[in-house]
Amino acid sequence: MDALFLARLQFAFTISFHIVFPALTIGLASYLAVLEALWLRTHRRVFLDLFHFWEKVFAVAFGMGVVSGLVMAYQFGTNWSGFSTFAGGVTGPLLTYEVLTAFFLEAGFLGVMLFGMQRVGPGLHFVATVMVAMGTLISATWILASNSWMQTPQGHAIIDGRIVPVDWLQVIFNPSFPYRLVHMVLAAYLATALLVVASAAWHLLRGRDHEGIRTMLAMGIGMLVLVAPLQAFVGDLHGLNTAQHQPAKLAALEGHWENRPGEAVPLILFGLPDMEAEQTRYAVEIPNLGSVLLTHSWDGQFPGLKEFPKADRPNSLVVFWSFRLMVGLGFLMIFMAAWGAWLFRGRRIYQARRYLRFALAMGPAGVVAMLAGWVTTEVGRQPWVVYGVMRTADAVSAHSAAQVGFTLTVFIVVYAFVFGAGTVYLLRIIARGPEVQESEPQGGAGRMRQPMRPLSGAPDRFDEPAAGAQEGVPHGH
Repeated sequence: MDALFLARLQFAFTISFHIVFPALTIGLASYLAVLEALWLRTHRRVFLDLFHFWEKVFAVAFGMGVVSGLVMAYQFGTNWSGFSTFAGGVTGPLLTYEVLTAFFLEAGFLGVMLFGMQRVGPGLHFVATVMVAMGTLISATWILASNSWMQTPQGHAIIDGRIVPVDWLQVIFNPSFPYRLVHMVLAAYLATALLVVASAAWHLLRGRDHEGIRTMLAMGIGMLVLVAPLQAFVGDLHGLNTAQHQPAKLAALEGHWENRPGEAVPLILFGLPDMEAEQTRYAVEIPNLGSVLLTHSWDGQFPGLKEFPKADRPNSLVVFWSFRLMVGLGFLMIFMAAWGAWLFRGRRIYQARRYLRFALAMGPAGVVAMLAGWVTTEVGRQPWVVYGVMRTADAVSAHSAAQVGFTLTVFIVVYAFVFGAGTVYLLRIIARGPEVQESEPQGGAGRMRQPMRPLSGAPDRFDEPAAGAQEGVPHGH
């Protein structure tokens, strides 16, 4: 484990923690805007109750996302000074634009959204909620523009050993940017929908059945029905784009080593890619399907890993399985959506305990699939930090392995304590569930049962009865 490997491991560790929280804030912010819009349109109390419930989850996730993002950003200077020196002319302004447009927009309206419902009026409060939701999407746009440029760089020149942007439109709207942006936003919506459905399933399995819980379940499954198949379609387009601009990555995640003249490429379902032997062992194949999916022709071919120098090949074993984990979970989401939509016929879903247990187990699936997708994206780009322009080995700072290993250990210990506690707290809020039939709209600092701080929004125990719940509703273990 040299300094390069440990620096990569440290960045992977911190970004794996960080990406979960912005993804949840992207999905939850849009969900909150929809809930408030439905409340303003229908005046049904259930939508306001759900808004107040999920805004507590959003507030905690937003806070942890900000903290983890700041820590991650500092690593560009500490561990990756070579990259910052060489490519900072592009990535620096893009991240600055994210702060100036998205973060300031979110921060400016966040307080109004959390505490101002009875101070600014429902119309202006809804505008604040929409602004926060827009801020999360704008933030994702700039971050994905920067990452996509590193994957498919264009619009720049190398002058005096540094990258200089010459066409910002080409830099931002690089070839992979539209696919990555849509793919990531849909992944955030899927992760949020699965969290909402799992929360509803948790309460239904424990006998807490009221309009708020049923509405959560219906809205979550509705989102899955819309987004899960769309994500599969976008993923196919993204794969075709990868085949065009990053063929070595595509060959690695397919475990494809070489073409035979006149033969179609099979789809390898399972196997063990061996980088040394240059073959995929124990391959389970479907003839011609690789050609059909990746070239949209019956006998089309795409480059195999042997067509690239060994020094330019990504680790096929890692991306082969991370990609299959992401795709496998995606198919389970589509199945879950279809099963749930079928059970809604006759309103049988609220008593379908087998489905509710499955939905509860699928709660983390969106986050796991998203992390697997990021592993596929980032490991598949190796050995390049800027694809085809700068190698990762040239981007790392001149630290010793002991120095990087020490900071990595500190990160692991601190993150386990801070974000472990934050995750447990989020689960406690979700376990409490939405409060129903409150007498008046809540929203001001100091108002009855509307805490000024998100940290006062959860019970001391997972099974503590929710304040304001209907009398007679069971709260069993």
